[in-house]
Amino acid sequence: MKYILSLLAVVIISSAFTFSSNPEPQGEIKVKWMSWEEAVQANKKNPKKIFIDVYTDWCGWCKKMDKTTLSNPNIVKELNANFYSVKFDAEQKESINFDGNEFKFVNQGRKGVHELAYSLLDGRMGYPAFVFLDETFSRIMISPGFKEPEALAKELEFTKTEAYKTTSWENYTGKTE
Repeated sequence: MKYILSLLAVVIISSAFTFSSNPEPQGEIKVKWMSWEEAVQANKKNPKKIFIDVYTDWCGWCKKMDKTTLSNPNIVKELNANFYSVKFDAEQKESINFDGNEFKFVNQGRKGVHELAYSLLDGRMGYPAFVFLDETFSRIMISPGFKEPEALAKELEFTKTEAYKTTSWENYTGKTE
């Protein structure tokens, strides 16, 4: 009986080493999210366009964007290569000093809103929303709502190539009225 238990222990231990010696699967690449302050500092050293994901903790579509579009390998690669990506909670309580101004949380209604989110979105507080800024922090465009990867990829391309300098978004997408 001792022999069988010993043999069983050897088999279990050796199989554990066999499984643990297999390499771990490579982790998926993720967006290199920054805080507003980190993006401002990074931009001083190496100017880039800025992509801001304005979200709230309670927003279901924001969570879906994170799990789908913002986890898409092509979107992740594009954001990491060409943008400083900022994840900005529109209801964050911490104040932000930027460009000589202090932006604070304003308690209103049941939740409240951060003044910087309000300013970035021109007061149109729907989530998710994306804001594209140039290297000088001038707004290029606001993009409200959930986006499939193809739609966001087109917006990233529009911004990265600076097509906005010569054409409108509507003309770029062929959606002229």
